Amino acid sequence: MLPEPIKKFIVIFSDLPGIGIRQATRLAFKMVNGGKNSIEETAKAVYDLKHLKICSRCFFVHQNKDGLCDICRDSSRNKSIVAVVEKETDLISLERTKRFKGVYLILGELTKTGALESVQKLRLNHLKSLIKKESGQAEEIIIAFNPTSYGDLNFSMLAKELSPYAKKISRLGRGIPTGGEIEFADEETLASALERRS
Repeated sequence: MLPEPIKKFIVIFSDLPGIGIRQATRLAFKMVNGGKNSIEETAKAVYDLKHLKICSRCFFVHQNKDGLCDICRDSSRNKSIVAVVEKETDLISLERTKRFKGVYLILGELTKTGALESVQKLRLNHLKSLIKKESGQAEEIIIAFNPTSYGDLNFSMLAKELSPYAKKISRLGRGIPTGGEIEFADEETLASALERRS
């Protein structure tokens, strides 16, 4: 019943976070009804994502030639204070508060078992070697995970593993409700959680 291009669109887009089959179907028809210009604009925006690079220090996206994102290139940032976050959207949310002046490490989304996947282990080892090379020990590592039972479990595991590499290991204060997500917290709540970290 559906034309093949719409079926393919639905398969690809329904696999994205927060978009199921129904939402992908609605998007497909919205695009078709928007006309060729709208489709070409969207296709170009998706195509242009291939030009983005991943920061060699924190794993955030950028377009710079030197391999570092704008945050890691910024000489005013305190590289001895590191916030370890799960995802890029958590970093963006913390940056919006304009209160955090350190740098980041994007670890990758956590499993519910508390076990790190191989990419996460590599990123953690990368952070350890950066700290060793730059100062021997960071002033502070903030483990900025969602306040859920899985976040608590992973905080404990990472705090133990990273404790030799920092003078202080902290986590966000509980301005964020238990079970909440950093990505969806408002700027004031996140700023408060940053200030009341423990």
